[in-house]
Amino acid sequence: MYKIVGSPRTRVMRIIWLLEELGLPYELEPAAPRSERILSLNPNGKVPVLLDGDAVLTDSVAICTYLADKHGQFTFPAGTIERAKQDSFTQFGVDELEGALWTSAKNTFANPEGHRVKEVKTVCAWEFAQGLKVLETRLGDGPYVMGEAFTIADIIIGHCSGWAVVTKFDLPSEGPLYEYFKRLRERPAFQAMMEKVKTAA
Repeated sequence: MYKIVGSPRTRVMRIIWLLEELGLPYELEPAAPRSERILSLNPNGKVPVLLDGDAVLTDSVAICTYLADKHGQFTFPAGTIERAKQDSFTQFGVDELEGALWTSAKNTFANPEGHRVKEVKTVCAWEFAQGLKVLETRLGDGPYVMGEAFTIADIIIGHCSGWAVVTKFDLPSEGPLYEYFKRLRERPAFQAMMEKVKTAA
């Protein structure tokens, strides 16, 4: 059985969501970033951590990629054009959406007080909005970023949309992106993930 170590209301959500999509059993061990438990597994103190037997895996994108590849679901095969396009969407989510969210978070609570620049949050909100414009253009006819196939790229981007709500960054209230994010939230595995997060919090 897989074990996820980390605070539930973090990027840990991505791993729970994917394991729910895969229908695989797992155990969740709550642990705060930079806690003694996390530092014993990951020197930079970040979550999530996935334990697979004796293997210790870190970084949510790497973990999602590993699980999807291992179980042959929610990803295209490595070395295909489709996989390259999927990876492009994943990297877009990390760079353009998560980048703005994480920079805002670091300057709100994650960094020590003397190393925060509150004014940068306005820039982050603007960058996130620009990213959404690009995503709407790239989305096409959907229903997912890779067309009919739901992939881990949707999990990364979908998680960023939820993070945006917490950060109070604007999300569309109508149109293709609104429908896309709504479609992701309606997936049974997403709803199961949210229940697990509420229970563990």
